[in-house]
Amino acid sequence: MVEESPLVQVPVVKSPSPTQTIVLAPSYWVPAGIGAIALGLGSLNPWVGLVAGLFALFLFIQATILRLHFTDTALEVYRGQTQIRYFPYDQWLHWQIFWEPVPILFYFKEIRSIHFLPILFNAKQLKAALLQHCSSTRSIGEASTSVQND
Repeated sequence: MVEESPLVQVPVVKSPSPTQTIVLAPSYWVPAGIGAIALGLGSLNPWVGLVAGLFALFLFIQATILRLHFTDTALEVYRGQTQIRYFPYDQWLHWQIFWEPVPILFYFKEIRSIHFLPILFNAKQLKAALLQHCSSTRSIGEASTSVQND
């Protein structure tokens, strides 16, 4: 008669992932602010208010469906589950978050192009991710006061 040994459960330890992706949370402050401005403008000029309101609606929809993913090598822009843009950090020259107390616009310059994105995501998470992943680039204001890594 052969005895069966009892099954011993061994915990599986997963090694930490070599790449950690940071996904920024959405923020609706810019669309809400433009929507409030649209209401005020609508009382003065209905057509201008309508255009501003439609723009606020467009930004609200974009904030709902777009996500920024900071990986170890690039900023990736997703619409739902589909990657629509890829910006490798080694192509970045500098970046800036405009109006830091009330951030509304994110600017970054690559070797061959410049990009402006409305702040449709958590600005504090954005700045932390930029400082973490873009160590060789700095915001324009910081670049003049700090030494750049080449």
